[in-house]
Amino acid sequence: MFPAGKPDALIIDTHQHLWDRKQLNLPWLSGSPEVLRHDYRTEEYLKAFEGLNVKSIYMEVDVAPDQHIKEADAVVKQCREGRTPTIAATIGGRPASADFEAYLLRYAGNGIVKGLRQVLHGESTPRGFCLSKEFVHGVQTLGKHGLNFELTMRPTELADGMKLIQQCPETRFVLDHCGNGDPKAFNPKLAPDQKRSCSADVWKRGIDAVAAQRGVMCKISGIVAFVPPGQWHAEDLAPVVNHCLDAFGPDRVFFGGDWPVCLLGSPVRSWVEALKQIIASRPESDQRKLWSANAIRFYQLKV
Repeated sequence: MFPAGKPDALIIDTHQHLWDRKQLNLPWLSGSPEVLRHDYRTEEYLKAFEGLNVKSIYMEVDVAPDQHIKEADAVVKQCREGRTPTIAATIGGRPASADFEAYLLRYAGNGIVKGLRQVLHGESTPRGFCLSKEFVHGVQTLGKHGLNFELTMRPTELADGMKLIQQCPETRFVLDHCGNGDPKAFNPKLAPDQKRSCSADVWKRGIDAVAAQRGVMCKISGIVAFVPPGQWHAEDLAPVVNHCLDAFGPDRVFFGGDWPVCLLGSPVRSWVEALKQIIASRPESDQRKLWSANAIRFYQLKV
């Protein structure tokens, strides 16, 4: 089955983080676990994916707002040079800012920048922020310029994501990280001393609400960051993965590595192997869509 047994099969990693602390200011990094407080550049990425045929879409890394242009310009330059696996980008930005459209016009239509993200689950972001008038207008502006918006939000606030989507019918959306579903919520024996980010039932209802919105894509990514390193198996991730695959269907899902954030729970190769196991019984055509075909179509990639 795809891609098991086919080591050269193409994988599109729709969620690649890269950072060099000498070049970018990531305020959140100082309070993060030690494993993330290193430089993670293309050379480290290539080692992490060694042996796999991977092309990647850069995902913004929540830099200080005054560095959004610096970050975006650097990744656009990298993609244009064509020397690395990175072939497209989702840049950072602040949709509620007064100069948001002027910022977008620097990148809209260049063929490399496909969309934008603002992380919505940080401690400084209040509940309901994505429904503010200014934020909604900014996300609508993305659609006006042919760019998508990537939702990375608390699993308890997926209903807000649904409402945002409904108010922005011309903007395409991607739900990152399976809606931040927590595999521990499905298994009381998995790290019982660790907090669950959401109950399984609340998360399922939120996923179903978002999935009911036409055209929204779901990124199968991020969930290994919730599990304790060395203490999990593929079956621990399966309830989250399978619910998303079934809710969104085979044409609205794609893979994301979430490297290096995935290192909180797993090397990226272990995540890839676990996902292969989880989807092994699904049709080969559906597997190919998850690993590459859907991403190529949605992001209009040239590979």
